[in-house]
Amino acid sequence: MQIEHIQLILNRGRWFSNLPAPLKQWLLDYGQLKTLTAGQRLFSRGDQADGIYAVLKGSMQVVGASKFGAEDKQVMLTLIDPPDWFGEICLFDRQPRTHDALADSACTLFHVRQGMLDMVCQEHPQYWRDFGLLLTQKVRLIFGAIEDAALLPTPIRLARRILLMAEGYGIRADSGQLSSRVLHVSQDKLSDMLAVSRQTINQILKEMEGEGILALRRGSIEIMSMDLLRDKSHIK
Repeated sequence: MQIEHIQLILNRGRWFSNLPAPLKQWLLDYGQLKTLTAGQRLFSRGDQADGIYAVLKGSMQVVGASKFGAEDKQVMLTLIDPPDWFGEICLFDRQPRTHDALADSACTLFHVRQGMLDMVCQEHPQYWRDFGLLLTQKVRLIFGAIEDAALLPTPIRLARRILLMAEGYGIRADSGQLSSRVLHVSQDKLSDMLAVSRQTINQILKEMEGEGILALRRGSIEIMSMDLLRDKSHIK
């Protein structure tokens, strides 16, 4: 993948597009490509962190795992699509990875190693604020999800999650103009992300299909009306 193509993808993200030009160029100069096959694990909870990643192609799952009694349980928390970055928590606290990350499909990632990040921030301490802004993007999304789970009925939560996914969770630079019409996400994955049963997800999606909001495909959802979806989400 040519550096110009990488830059074009990354510039679709609000964080990268707003970086100071020298930091942008530095990341492009020192980042490395990494490819994963579908289902391949990038890292596991407890692994030593080694930098941050951006998704250039495909999508990544962030997975939570817990041992309850004798049973190991896993749940997918979110999907990360281009041009989103991840792994920045460990950049600040230097603690092990908080969750598992594995490829939902064949992926191409852009990896900037921890040692290189340490070097640039030591030479240019003002860049810590820029990396901090990457972290605060995620914190805002997390607080929003917690609030939605506590206050909103499931149909609105589901509609809102679909809308946010379609618009790149608001962290794409072009999210105000462009929306993905087809989301490659299964009902099982939506069930995991919202912590409700697959049967409930299926029922609500069929109701939304009947309302002309979306069309259900095998392993994907096609949005038929963004306006109706926003109305359903109570997001104007």
